Amino acid sequence: MGPIEIILIVLLVAVVGAVAWAFSAYNGFIRQRNLIQESWRQVDVELNRRYELIPNLVETVRAFSAHERNTLEGIVRLRSQAQQLSSAEHGDAPSPERAQVEEQLTGAVRGLMVSVEAYPELKSNQNFLELQRQLAETEDRIAAGRRYYNANVRNYNTRIESVPSNMIASQFKFEKATYFEVNDAEVRRSPDVNFGEISYRGDAPAAGGGAGAASGQLGQSAPSELPNPQAQSQERGPVQFDQPTQQPQPAENPEGYEPPNYNR
Repeated sequence: MGPIEIILIVLLVAVVGAVAWAFSAYNGFIRQRNLIQESWRQVDVELNRRYELIPNLVETVRAFSAHERNTLEGIVRLRSQAQQLSSAEHGDAPSPERAQVEEQLTGAVRGLMVSVEAYPELKSNQNFLELQRQLAETEDRIAAGRRYYNANVRNYNTRIESVPSNMIASQFKFEKATYFEVNDAEVRRSPDVNFGEISYRGDAPAAGGGAGAASGQLGQSAPSELPNPQAQSQERGPVQFDQPTQQPQPAENPEGYEPPNYNR
């Protein structure tokens, strides 16, 4: 066998190996993208559950405290915006806009739960206590689902940016996925509550870092093939409940998010 034949064989083996690697890399991107979609659906279920609980929470607090009117209106507005974005995104991965509104809603609900500690009648209401417990459990599941989703997004985005897999990502238009995380320092830190200073807020921003800020500048949508939550839950009337709340235990969070502690 002459040197030309050897060179041709080596080139043929190299081409076959490159093609096999390209197929493997492409299929790997597909698997990771599907995993992101699946993990987002778990978060979306809990976000929908929160949408269902918020109307009852708002009506219960409103019956006991007129001072929280602005906060309640901000929560209702953010819930409506989150549901509209969810419907528009058709169950795909969250856009930066959706993630920001959900972050603001988390902060607003958390701020409200801190504020109502000043109202003994509300704290002893069984309906409120059960709502508080269910919201705490829902927030814990959202935090756990967010950690799993963000871990999958991190792995996927790393492959998109890494050599040589970035060539396959560029060729077949695999776009980076959007993280779903909490960036508001007011939501991350433990609150300092002064029960003697709970008063009507006037036109001040709602508690929890963003109930009145939902109309601010928001980001661009993520690619349509990646998870973007869809929620079309209907408001339900108050439900009768029995048991007092149990304090949730915070879990480890690589993004630094601390699940709300509504009983502080």
